[in-house]
Amino acid sequence: MQEKREESASTTKKSTARSQGLYKAIWRWHFYAGLMFTPFLLILAVTGGMYLFKPQIEEKLYHDFYHVQAQSQSVSPSTQVQAVKEKYPDADVLTYKPSERSTRSSEVGISLKDHTYTMFVNPHNGHIIGKVDDSSRLMNQIEEFHGELMAGTAGDRIVELAACWAIVLIATGAFLWWPRKKDKIKGVLIPRFSKGKNVLIRDLHAVPAFWISAGMLFLVLTGLPWSGLWGNAFQQVATNAGVGYPPSIWVGSAPTSTVQTKDVADVPWGAETLEVPSSTASQYTKVSLDDIVTIAREQHMHDGYTISIPQDAQGVYTLSVFSPRAQDEATIHLDQYTGAVLADYRYDNYGFMGKLIALGITLHKGTQFGFINQLIGLIICIGIAGIAISGALLWWKRKPAKNMGAPKVPEGSAMRIVTCIIVVFGILFPLVGLSLVIVWLLDFFVIKRIPALKRFLNA
Repeated sequence: MQEKREESASTTKKSTARSQGLYKAIWRWHFYAGLMFTPFLLILAVTGGMYLFKPQIEEKLYHDFYHVQAQSQSVSPSTQVQAVKEKYPDADVLTYKPSERSTRSSEVGISLKDHTYTMFVNPHNGHIIGKVDDSSRLMNQIEEFHGELMAGTAGDRIVELAACWAIVLIATGAFLWWPRKKDKIKGVLIPRFSKGKNVLIRDLHAVPAFWISAGMLFLVLTGLPWSGLWGNAFQQVATNAGVGYPPSIWVGSAPTSTVQTKDVADVPWGAETLEVPSSTASQYTKVSLDDIVTIAREQHMHDGYTISIPQDAQGVYTLSVFSPRAQDEATIHLDQYTGAVLADYRYDNYGFMGKLIALGITLHKGTQFGFINQLIGLIICIGIAGIAISGALLWWKRKPAKNMGAPKVPEGSAMRIVTCIIVVFGILFPLVGLSLVIVWLLDFFVIKRIPALKRFLNA
């Protein structure tokens, strides 16, 4: 009996030690991941929160360019474009966006001296209302900062890395803060205001994280398809797996072109890698822009669509619309000589994954359900910013004077188990895997060989 009790006590002790080791190992990953990526998550939350309200902000900024006096008569689209050509004879006309209603201006996109501009034209008399450098538009800059930190490819990779590690933070945070006893529910579901300043800071990190983690995970997963590395690979896999472009969208045989639609026009995510067909009936006279607008109307394009104008003899007119609702998305290629529809790709043609991604993107941008969608997105962004700031405060308050305050590397198998899980995650998200290799190299060749650094990092 005594032996059984001792054996039972020993088993319990080992189990407790294993649990504590696992907790410390996960805490350690959560600690360093949070410390490294907090600044980037803060940037993504602030810029994302602002971008949600793009329609309202641009309406305020460009009110005088957007609105015209309603009149009964109007001039043709080609006359409007001609007015821009006469004003800027050296410019290349790239796009035309028809007026959506009688009080809205038309937009003509041009390229001039390595810059692109949007020209706002009164559709009733053809007068040019104003000109905006696209690179200087506030929301374009915020979008660029949100997507690539205004640092091109390098910035895109950093944002993707931060987004992937945010998933690690959510998973490890859920493990750390999950209430294992009833009396621990407070401090996870609601903050404890009467337990002192340090407890309150801890709760202001854990409580918002509990409530918004699902929303944060949703934003990360719906943002990743836009990323340069993982997003492109995912898009290729989705297309090659047969959930991308069905044969029925082509009028005739599918083209063998290597030019993708994103190379010639801004189109919805689902149509970005769609092959661009060629205009072959060059024996005919080119179709006018006026006829293209008529065809767009006949094809029931959603208001707000843009016409990308062909730039060479084989090019096509591309109609595309970033509609608020994913269900209204459409991308159409037209032969520039006959106006014939060469490809018509809409939401209904998307496969299951394509529809899921399209819905995720419109929800991510806050357009699918209007203001309610924007408001929910804003609450999540504020929550992410609050978690990032309270996490940094929590670390700073608890940090010992002589080291980083990271949990010590646990002994036993716990650290190896958690590391294996993270490595599997690194395989699913290659940039995470690459960062793990860099961390391992730093740890092996630098940290472990410099005692002061090893003590400081508690390695």
